[in-house]
Amino acid sequence: MAIWNLGSINADIVYAVPRIPAPGETLSSTGRQTFLGGKGANMSVAAARAAAEVKHIGAVGPDGHWAAERLLEYGVGTSNIAEIETETAQAIIMVDPQGENAIILHPGANAEIPHATLQTAMAEAQTGDWLIIQNETNLQRTAAELGKKMGLQVAYAAAPFDAERVLAVMPYLDFLILNAVEAEQLMQATGQSPGDLPVRDVIVTLGAGGADWYGRSSVEHFDAIKVEPVDTTGAGDTFTGYVLAGLDRGMPMGQAIALAIKAGALMVTRHGTADVIPDLSEVHAFHF
Repeated sequence: MAIWNLGSINADIVYAVPRIPAPGETLSSTGRQTFLGGKGANMSVAAARAAAEVKHIGAVGPDGHWAAERLLEYGVGTSNIAEIETETAQAIIMVDPQGENAIILHPGANAEIPHATLQTAMAEAQTGDWLIIQNETNLQRTAAELGKKMGLQVAYAAAPFDAERVLAVMPYLDFLILNAVEAEQLMQATGQSPGDLPVRDVIVTLGAGGADWYGRSSVEHFDAIKVEPVDTTGAGDTFTGYVLAGLDRGMPMGQAIALAIKAGALMVTRHGTADVIPDLSEVHAFHF
């Protein structure tokens, strides 16, 4: 099977800062690095490194050749990444010594993925494949509806959170993943707890608190692995990519979550985004 990812592709410019600045405050950075990023790209790389076949659907500008090439180097299919005139998306990321971050996102090409690119990709998909979407691109509802009609399993990472967008794709979802803040925001918008949503599987990530899985008739909690974080950027995307890769390979949900928790824990011990996502051998060798 395969995972099709309608996903964002960013240039992540990461600044090390002594603390996240307050409004009106100016700080000097202590370091600067540029990485491949975007929630979509991160998830594609994570799933590919977890041994899944991954096909990315997206767009970059004329300045984004390096990003598509980097994805290909990491084992992600890139034939459905369009080059358009709009500049490649950028994320300005500040990371403090405790690993916490603040992010400014410029959508760029992510918001202008051509409809024809999506259609071409979906024509290649097979019944039973996974389709994953997030809130950093256009065409989310179109993709979800088309994927469902074609018999794909549709997954949605509800970030950056927008209640209207979540509600628009909810009827087509098999799998929804969101963090605790997003789950609370969705409950305020719908009046429904995660376990009451009309979605087969819902995962709520809790950071250092682990994760909760709401299945058809049960709730199961998974503890986090205690590590010393240096950078939390991309950890949630790594978790999502690993869960999907596990499910795509036929793992039970609980086993896929346990593997993803290990991958996420290893990820927060590293500085960077897609370029430093651990591969499956590293995750299996990770002892805690």
